Amino acid sequence: MSDMWTGEKIRLRGVEPEDWEGFRDLAEHTVDVRNADLVDPPRSEESFRAWTAERAGRPPGGEAFRLVIETLADRAFAGSVTVGETDGRAGRFMTGIEITRDHRRKGYAAEATELILTYMFAERRYNKCEVEVHAFNEASLALYHRLGFVEEGRLRQHAFFAGAHHDVVLLGITAADHWATHERPSVR
Repeated sequence: MSDMWTGEKIRLRGVEPEDWEGFRDLAEHTVDVRNADLVDPPRSEESFRAWTAERAGRPPGGEAFRLVIETLADRAFAGSVTVGETDGRAGRFMTGIEITRDHRRKGYAAEATELILTYMFAERRYNKCEVEVHAFNEASLALYHRLGFVEEGRLRQHAFFAGAHHDVVLLGITAADHWATHERPSVR
């Protein structure tokens, strides 16, 4: 890893105005977006441009943020990762990830999540990361289990979209769990 934001396959970077097409593709092909428990009517290209430009203009950092996942091989937009619902007193935060259809099952989600965990545990001193996954999303559940997340609960029929109620699985990982299988960043 050459820096805290770069892995072997991807790098995390700030949102740029020209990323609007990538975010449009995510919105059209993502079913399991955290906190997106409804199916929205189609959006205009201009609304995606405006939404993305507004996010690109935000200053870096803060308690909640979104980063673009970019492939190292061809600098393609592969998805995004978010940090939100932070609780500094308790030392908890939530994260979510979206990968474009063409970039799924290539290890990008795992690497992006590991980079976020390293940043939040090593630099921001948080102690626990939580995620919410719709119970039907077996790929995401398997990903988080592989990364060391532990199932902590299930909210039955918690979300409603696409004409049905869906269970939401709550998973978490502590800093100690993460450091048991990952090397801490070095200042060298």
